[in-house]
Amino acid sequence: MRRVGEAAQQVAVPLAARAVIGPGTGLGVAGLVPCPTDAAEPGEPPRGSGGPPQAVQAVQAVQAGQAGQAGHDEPAEPSRAPAGATRWLAIAGEGGHVSLAADDDFESTLLAAVRRQHAHVSAERLLSGIGLPDLHQAVAQVRGAAAPALRTEAIVAAGLAAPGESGADALCRETLEHFCALLGGFAGNVALTLGARGGVYIGGGIVPRLGDLFLRSRFRTRFEAKGRFTDYLRAIPTWVIVDTQVALSGAAMALQQRRAG
Repeated sequence: MRRVGEAAQQVAVPLAARAVIGPGTGLGVAGLVPCPTDAAEPGEPPRGSGGPPQAVQAVQAVQAGQAGQAGHDEPAEPSRAPAGATRWLAIAGEGGHVSLAADDDFESTLLAAVRRQHAHVSAERLLSGIGLPDLHQAVAQVRGAAAPALRTEAIVAAGLAAPGESGADALCRETLEHFCALLGGFAGNVALTLGARGGVYIGGGIVPRLGDLFLRSRFRTRFEAKGRFTDYLRAIPTWVIVDTQVALSGAAMALQQRRAG
């Protein structure tokens, strides 16, 4: 780890207190109090469902971090979970690097366009802050439109602008719509894989900025569109994390649990 500032060199940090926590562990979700205005669908998440919440982060890198409760009935780490205690266990993974799946012919064409530049089209390749420009260029290629290379911030701003407003761009808006749909399919896959019946929480720097566009998008439709397991997914709530301090809350919880042993 690298020290920041001269004063940091004068501070002795006990070895036992050091820990490295990667992004997307999902621990921050444990401290959230959901409210309907933050929901990607109406309703409260089910209580006592026995399923773990799932954090899907769409920014910089797509992460699939699962946070599940472990209590005295089924302690995942018996030696670290005293009788009657409840603790959160983060199951870290690299879910963002799974292959991104298409749901229709147009998306198949989109992924084929990206594949001409990148041999492996992962979820992170398109569903992230660094990937949105690639998705934008792919949409332009498939539509046969000439589009300048834009940064993520410009795509989001132009896509959110109402038609007719200065700076509005239909191609950018379509890019955001495909982003939401693809993210819904990916999030549904994650929920099925990990049995995240406690809810799926969408964080990061892109989705919270999309507002009504995200709520009206095909995200939820694609999340549930899993054939025989549509009813299973329909019962799983999805939420947008608007708390900008959730990652810090997760780090604090990890430290608290580490100290508690």
